[in-house]
Amino acid sequence: MSAGNHAKSVAYHAQRLSMPATIVMPKNTPNVKVEDTKYFGARVILKGKNLDEAASHAREIASTENLVFVHPYNDLDIMAGQGTMALEMLAVQLELDTIVVPVGGGGLIAGIATAAKALQPQIRIVGVEVDAYSSVHGALHGHAQHSGGSTIAEGIAVKQPGELTLEVIRRLVDDILIVKEDSIEEAINLYLSIEKTVTEGAGAASLSAVMSNTALFAGQKTALIISGANIDARILASVLMRQLVRKGRIVRFLIEIDDSPGSLSEVAATIGEFGGNILDVSHQRMFASVPIKRADLYLTVETRDATQNLEILAKLRERGYDAELLQE
Repeated sequence: MSAGNHAKSVAYHAQRLSMPATIVMPKNTPNVKVEDTKYFGARVILKGKNLDEAASHAREIASTENLVFVHPYNDLDIMAGQGTMALEMLAVQLELDTIVVPVGGGGLIAGIATAAKALQPQIRIVGVEVDAYSSVHGALHGHAQHSGGSTIAEGIAVKQPGELTLEVIRRLVDDILIVKEDSIEEAINLYLSIEKTVTEGAGAASLSAVMSNTALFAGQKTALIISGANIDARILASVLMRQLVRKGRIVRFLIEIDDSPGSLSEVAATIGEFGGNILDVSHQRMFASVPIKRADLYLTVETRDATQNLEILAKLRERGYDAELLQE
């Protein structure tokens, strides 16, 4: 069973070795991950609301059809294979102070911690969990954590870590940080806009942790694991647009106008005069509290920055419009 990356890996190597592979993935797995896995010739079954439910179904199939079950994290060989990432990183830069690793079931961080500390005992290994699925953090700190719900980081949405992985994490991992959904979205946006690198939510979790805890990494030579680029195109587009809204690059104006021919064009001309690009227009007559011959006009506008937003607002009011800039 897998939420994506393990699925593609198993499918790829099964195809390379001319072996059949069956992959069970949760029903809400992004389509890009499903199609990429099918591309390598695997039989893909969508079952369960989360990875744990998918795992139960996968074990049933393995038992019924006499197949070998390949666990995505609670397996010594899988952990060792994932740990080779640390060997590659330290071969390039041996003097790393910290490696930041996304954590789901714990296989990746267990392998990386084992390999990295064998070569560089003083190196710090920091794991990152998303707020909705923080079971490793809870296990290490001795308190129960509620796990469940929707997250953009579905690749690390695991309710419980593996027994084998947790034992290694207790011994070798220095800290586990928890990140919020909006911080992960910001990290996805930064990777794309600055590094020109596309990453999924789970892959962006490491950057999210550094941005949310800058003091912990000050003066450190830090490596971030990007553990996947399998993000659905629709989700990526939504993330980018939401970031424009948060930065004030896309805003909404509410303007009361005369419900008569030409009123809309006058407002549009004013906004265009100051460089605003109108993306969406909505009239509200039926449910507004304005007089019968007036209308509320909602305009979604693309602008340069917050200063330009205020300039447009001031000019609309200067020309006699009752206007406001909506913050949400």
